[in-house]
Amino acid sequence: MLIQTEDLWKTYVMGIEELHALRGVSLAVAKGEYLAIMGPSGSGKSTLMNLIGCLDTPTKGLYYLNDQKVSDLNDDELARIRNKEIGFVFQTFNLLPRATALHNVELPLIYNGTDSATRRERARSALASVDLADRMGHKPNELSGGQRQRVAIARALVNNPSILLADEPTGNLDTATGVDIMNLFDKLHVKGHTIIMVTHERHIADRAQRVVHILDGKIEREEHRAGRVRHEAV
Repeated sequence: MLIQTEDLWKTYVMGIEELHALRGVSLAVAKGEYLAIMGPSGSGKSTLMNLIGCLDTPTKGLYYLNDQKVSDLNDDELARIRNKEIGFVFQTFNLLPRATALHNVELPLIYNGTDSATRRERARSALASVDLADRMGHKPNELSGGQRQRVAIARALVNNPSILLADEPTGNLDTATGVDIMNLFDKLHVKGHTIIMVTHERHIADRAQRVVHILDGKIEREEHRAGRVRHEAV
């Protein structure tokens, strides 16, 4: 398994009270799987995403990523795992406003010390893979919302991560543009990428092979939806 969590808990201490954001979540995700995590606000889905994305550590329980135990790593070790293994796509794009699309995509490679020539070549290739070869020199304010999200997806892909982790990736997009972005995720999945998508929208979750429903910090139920992933051309 690419991801294996066992009895994962996350507890926040607030004064004399304890808030259990996750309550013993055990989850396995295979390489190449397309998984959606659904749940209402406060259900724990964002907390689970943060733990899977190595943005936080569990209070107790085990988390293995690519057979490496990451649940007890320190912040520096988690940062290295994030940069190597996980590509993030956020609702708000998180692009540098004064940087070109090419430079935004290069950023993860700058952080890991890749030389400039290799960096530029890989960033160009990532932008081409999301059909933005003709927008490499444009800054975010010169791009549409859908194009900005494509830049963010290219940035997430540039390190060839084990997991593409998307948090409400169509939340700031109109309906037609959102469909376009979801078609792109379908295309990436067909190419073999492992995708984990956090969403509260049913029609977005329906794109995935499997839907995990989180409620009150626990997995409430799962749906297996083999054959439901759409493969429209982008």
